[in-house]
Amino acid sequence: MPRLSVILIAKNEAENIRPCLDSVAWADERIVVDSGSSDDTVAIARSMGATVYEHDWPGFGPQKNRALSYASGKWVFSIDADERVTPELRAELEQAMREAKADGYYCPRLSQFCGTFIHHSGWYPDYVLRLFKRGKGRFSDSLVHESLQLNGRSGKLRSPLLHYSYLDQEDVERKVEHYSDAAARQMYAAGKQAGLMRAMLSAGWAFLRTWIIRLGVLDGRAGWNIACMNARTTWLKYRKLAALNLQRQPL
Repeated sequence: MPRLSVILIAKNEAENIRPCLDSVAWADERIVVDSGSSDDTVAIARSMGATVYEHDWPGFGPQKNRALSYASGKWVFSIDADERVTPELRAELEQAMREAKADGYYCPRLSQFCGTFIHHSGWYPDYVLRLFKRGKGRFSDSLVHESLQLNGRSGKLRSPLLHYSYLDQEDVERKVEHYSDAAARQMYAAGKQAGLMRAMLSAGWAFLRTWIIRLGVLDGRAGWNIACMNARTTWLKYRKLAALNLQRQPL
């Protein structure tokens, strides 16, 4: 079996880090890059045998590239702290590495929203590129919604990667603020502008796209709440961008 390095970035993930690392305990190397956790994330990760590096926070893409730079395996699997590899997915990952028919592999990701696994709303099948040959992939430099850029052939696996993304309403609100902040800063750095009308139209479209076009209606109440969350995140993103642009304007 080729050597596998698992990489993940974390901050204040004490509740998630143990089951996440447990799900990939079979890997040859587990690397955690922490960005200033104030809880027991670092201690738990080290107690489980992971190699932990501590850095500042430059954004999602740059931080994942830092983690990638520490990997030594022939293959790399990128995982988030709120994700879990099932035994079925492990078997597929190992088969993919043995056969090496491609340079990278996409996993379907099955996400949970406040206790409910979501099969529509644009969430499933949410194919994410996670397994790749070291030297064949690199993350984009995006501050949020980073992507893994593969230089080579790709394939798809069948077994889902489980994603415990939003635990409760408090978690939803925290992530809405976090993602809208990061997205606004990224658009600001790119020189983009936004007004009230753009924010309203974009938020409305985010809701309709999730609820109608991506069949969130079939997810019932959870789908409705996800559509509302997407609309709110989009609204806040553009309003925060407008505030940043206002600060940049000379008096």
